[in-house]
Amino acid sequence: MKPESKKVLIITYYWPPAGGPGVQRWLKFVKYLPDFDIQPIVYIPENPTYPIVDANLEKEVSENAIILKHTIFEPYQLASFFSKNKTKKISSGIIPNQKKQTFLEKTLLWIRGNLFIPDARVFWVKPSVSYLEKYIAENNIDTIITSGPPHSLHLIGLILKQKIKLTWFADFRDPWTTIGYHKSLRLSTNSERKHKALEYRVLNTADTIIVTSKTTKTEFEAITNKPIAIITNGYDTEPVTKVTLDCKFSLAHIGSFLSERNPIILWESLNELLQEIPDFKYHLELKLIGAVSQEVLDTISQFNLNSYLNNLGYVSHSEAVAHQRNSQVLLLIEINSEETKSIIPGKLFEYMVSNRPIIAIGPKDSDFAEIITGTNTGVFFEYTEKVKLKNTILSYYNQFLEGKLQSYGVGLQKYSRKNLTKDLAQLINSKI
Repeated sequence: MKPESKKVLIITYYWPPAGGPGVQRWLKFVKYLPDFDIQPIVYIPENPTYPIVDANLEKEVSENAIILKHTIFEPYQLASFFSKNKTKKISSGIIPNQKKQTFLEKTLLWIRGNLFIPDARVFWVKPSVSYLEKYIAENNIDTIITSGPPHSLHLIGLILKQKIKLTWFADFRDPWTTIGYHKSLRLSTNSERKHKALEYRVLNTADTIIVTSKTTKTEFEAITNKPIAIITNGYDTEPVTKVTLDCKFSLAHIGSFLSERNPIILWESLNELLQEIPDFKYHLELKLIGAVSQEVLDTISQFNLNSYLNNLGYVSHSEAVAHQRNSQVLLLIEINSEETKSIIPGKLFEYMVSNRPIIAIGPKDSDFAEIITGTNTGVFFEYTEKVKLKNTILSYYNQFLEGKLQSYGVGLQKYSRKNLTKDLAQLINSKI
């Protein structure tokens, strides 16, 4: 690092050893920011309650980063006394179908949505402000970035901005009040009003808003006149050993498989192909890697697909990347709702550079559909397009039998983490 490198304080909750998609964005930005003469100072909780842990990611933390830690109190630690499993699932976003929720699950969701606004990490706000106000003054820092969710971290930025002269970037990895699970929190009218009021204050106080999709930008433009920049998630250069493709015709879904992402048209198509093509049953494998809701597993069973299911559970990020490159076809499923059009799953970009074709299912006009089509890395389907989906699976299967199945991506370089960090660095420097 050059002595004159610009210092930037990054406030984030998810950081190694946290696993899952939430940690990747800023882990990689921090990795490359020093290449653009920016000194990253990362503020994280000292004793967090991470629903997913991947200790291997600690090896990827940049040696140039300064890491600050401060104690956090989280109600999840208390809630786990009632049911550690249910608390962990809710914390990680696995929310059971409303009709199948137990009384305890309904209670935990009501508490989460109405007593902890905007989220259960809100008790970290005041102590963080006290700690960081002093640190910022002593170290001549004039730029901060908050990353959410959890969106309570934006409240740290909000209060610091009100107390100190500094430039504040609010980074939204996901939307706030329009995110898919928001409606599942059993919010009262008053609680919903509080969420929207906090969202409004953050969006109208930050100097610049950073979002990951054009739909989120459009949604926020209706709330604020502040500048909004789109910086998507991306892929990093991963060390690749020689890839040996699965012998089976494997369809792999990597990441959390939520109840609302249950793609009936996919299960129906596979069930019908098993009946129509005698040899299909000898080749099919359905690989699920990550947390899977019980509703999804039940539906797979209903369509007689259990014999072909390989439910591997959570694996490390490096193992997930290996599965992305070894599997024959990659599945990307998003909830079929207006609110999820803006969601661009972080794993999409790793999928795109795996050379494996993507089958993506989501709502009409999804932002990620445009990326998949524009990069020629797969095919997107709406939830009504079962015939098109079934024909595509059959086409991929025939290519698999011929040993010719792969994708031919174009224009992928702009989504590399280093190029995206360059965009971030330019945005930061434009505010000096």
